[in-house]
Amino acid sequence: MTTELFSLAGRTALITGSSRGLGNAIAGGYAAAGAAVIINGTDPARVAAAAQALRGKGHVVHEAPFDVTDEAAVCAAFARLDAEGIAVDILVNNAGIQLRKPLVELSVAEWKRVIDTNLTSAFLIGREAARRMIKRGKGGKIINIGSLMSDVARATVAPYTAAKGGIKMLTRSMAAEWAEHDIQANAIGPGYMATEMNKALIENPAFDAWVKGRTPSRRWGRPEELVGAAIFLASAASGYVNGQIIYVDGGMLAVL
Repeated sequence: MTTELFSLAGRTALITGSSRGLGNAIAGGYAAAGAAVIINGTDPARVAAAAQALRGKGHVVHEAPFDVTDEAAVCAAFARLDAEGIAVDILVNNAGIQLRKPLVELSVAEWKRVIDTNLTSAFLIGREAARRMIKRGKGGKIINIGSLMSDVARATVAPYTAAKGGIKMLTRSMAAEWAEHDIQANAIGPGYMATEMNKALIENPAFDAWVKGRTPSRRWGRPEELVGAAIFLASAASGYVNGQIIYVDGGMLAVL
């Protein structure tokens, strides 16, 4: 099979929350596969540093620092891209936060902050990207980053679990409405990955042992291990794949 099926040459990808962590790994993978990438985050200095690191490898990189939970900021960011002649062919809704707290102690503000960042942002940015993809008439790819929590739950992470469960169904809704426009909307569900967001868990001996004992692969995942699935879902190789979620979890969901 030709590797051209997986080439992203000539495409432009916006990856939210890509100044670090999983999003940064995906951005690097897309750039290596030939795409121009748009780095996003809320900290302009961190966005600039991440973009410069990829430019240093010879890649085409744009910067779009904005808050994914702010509708006005999202619309303004897309307006700027429009004005610069930058069309988003591939969107990865990756931005997310975690909050560990028992439900009975959770405030409405805390609930909304997690839901807005992990779920509502995917709707806002997906809507703006899809409007333009439909208008251009050339199709597109939307990849939403879910989680193991798209399918299962753990104590103390209720808003995150609700948001990631919502991501799975939002992805299916996007597929239901936009497939006729040759837009494929799919999701990736990472398992326990060794990222900055999970630093406290990795350094907790009991939790570290639980992850390694519960995962058939007996280890934490690495951010770069999402790149293969992300490239597949962004490429021509997945042209008839729509509304699906691919779990990259070392086998955790496959076993009791």
